[in-house]
Amino acid sequence: MRYCINCCIHLLPNDLHRQCFRCCGPNHHNQKCPVCKGENKIPLYTDSKQMKLLAVWEVRTDHRESWNGFFCLRKGKLCSLIFGLIIMTLVMASYILTGAKHGLLLIPSPFHYGPFTSNPSLMDNESLSDMKDHYQPSKMNISYVKDYPSIKLIIDTITSKIEFMRRQRPDLEELRKQEPHMFSVIPNKFLPNSKNPCWYEEYRGNTTTDPYATNSYALYSKRFRIIFDYLRKVFWNHLYHYKGKHYRLRCLPHFYIIGQPKCGTTDLYDRLRLHPEVRFSAIKEPHWWTRKRFGIIRLRHGFHDRYPVEDYLDLFDLAAHQIQGVLQSEAAKEHGEMNNIIIGEASASTMWDNNAWIFFYDNSTEGEPPFLIQDFIHAFQPNAKLIIMLRDPVERLYSDYLYFASANKSVEDFHEKVAESLQLFESCVLDYSLRACVYNNTLNNAMPVRLQVGLYVVYLLDWLTVFDKEQILVLRLEDHASNMRYTMHMVFRFLDLGPLSEKQEALITKSPASNTRRPEDKSLGPMLPTTKAILRDFYRPFNTKLAQVLFDDAFLWKRT
Repeated sequence: MRYCINCCIHLLPNDLHRQCFRCCGPNHHNQKCPVCKGENKIPLYTDSKQMKLLAVWEVRTDHRESWNGFFCLRKGKLCSLIFGLIIMTLVMASYILTGAKHGLLLIPSPFHYGPFTSNPSLMDNESLSDMKDHYQPSKMNISYVKDYPSIKLIIDTITSKIEFMRRQRPDLEELRKQEPHMFSVIPNKFLPNSKNPCWYEEYRGNTTTDPYATNSYALYSKRFRIIFDYLRKVFWNHLYHYKGKHYRLRCLPHFYIIGQPKCGTTDLYDRLRLHPEVRFSAIKEPHWWTRKRFGIIRLRHGFHDRYPVEDYLDLFDLAAHQIQGVLQSEAAKEHGEMNNIIIGEASASTMWDNNAWIFFYDNSTEGEPPFLIQDFIHAFQPNAKLIIMLRDPVERLYSDYLYFASANKSVEDFHEKVAESLQLFESCVLDYSLRACVYNNTLNNAMPVRLQVGLYVVYLLDWLTVFDKEQILVLRLEDHASNMRYTMHMVFRFLDLGPLSEKQEALITKSPASNTRRPEDKSLGPMLPTTKAILRDFYRPFNTKLAQVLFDDAFLWKRT
């Protein structure tokens, strides 16, 4: 079978190949074609004019060969389609299974925000990924708009909704109902001859019993097993024997470094623990009050078994052994010498992280948590001392981004994440109180950067509802960096620590700074000027209120 290409080309301009395909079909024969005139060689016509070519086209494929090619083509496309569907199915299955494994399908969503969520069908058991999609902007994707005036409108809306309302403090009986086991373990009174809060607890195990066998910190973290191996070896040497019974000394911290992250708390911790009268928990940041007691290791991974209060108290056994050594010394027995060793705890989440409340407490307060971390700490330790280290919230947020972002870090990416987070926060404050938005787990997980951590005054005011102002020392990282000796002396006086020798003081104040920015993060340089201006506007009303509460204009951060 020979095919005519003359009439096909002639019809192309008007027929868009449809008749051309029909022309070259099986019903066409060159003997019957008026243009071909039965010739074996077919000339090429363009615009009805014959062209002389260097070569003459000739098609010699028979009918059977053309259909074999057609079926091969169909088989190839069909195989490609099936292969693509298999790959897509595997990817979707992997995504779903990974989400279930990480506990993402267990995170409730108690809040629905203005333009993002007017949909009442959003259920409490949907996944975090679903929630985050639910928060995506519906009208304008501000994340990709680097226009200061446009984002300024969002900030103006947020500022107009700011209202610092005093929270209602829960009574002691309500707290007991929430944590009955904790109240059964920690006593109301502590040893009178110890500056640090300690008490004796009867130990009912025998010499073959491992006192740390069920400690969750030892079970879930390989880093801490060496510490607990040592504690097992010396445990029986530190038991107090009285009237045929064994007692172990239990202690809580005398002071807490409660915040904020990326504000120099690690450096303060490293220097303070060099003081001869200061001891810390075996782990720098146990995060027990905020996370572990709820069974949270990482919220995106879902919930594990809750860490009981006994596991938390085990972390202070090393320090308790030294305190017991003082209490059992001859000087203490004969002259009533006071123990001056104090214990600290430095979880930087203590001040602000109340994300777990929605999973464990009744949500009957219009989105605001009925109980906060400080309510429970005050219930057991009304005389506890609290240290807070803060820095310019604009710089804190950028440092936080550089530290926690895993990949594709850039100043442009930071800008886009800031813009998206501002839009999400605006959507929340349009419908809920400032406190409800700050402590909202769903919103905090949806925002790509942790804007809320820099709202220092919101958290501070809530801590001041249960603790006196004299019990809280607020420092600035900028002052600590410029005059470390001065800030450390402030801390020593606040904790009522004994004097130091010149050598001890030099060791504490002249050692290199801890936990500084990584070299690869420094190479990114500062944030964009537009981003800085946006964040300055956002944090300004909160900094103004903070400076008023602390009677110190340095917390306005005007010069940074």
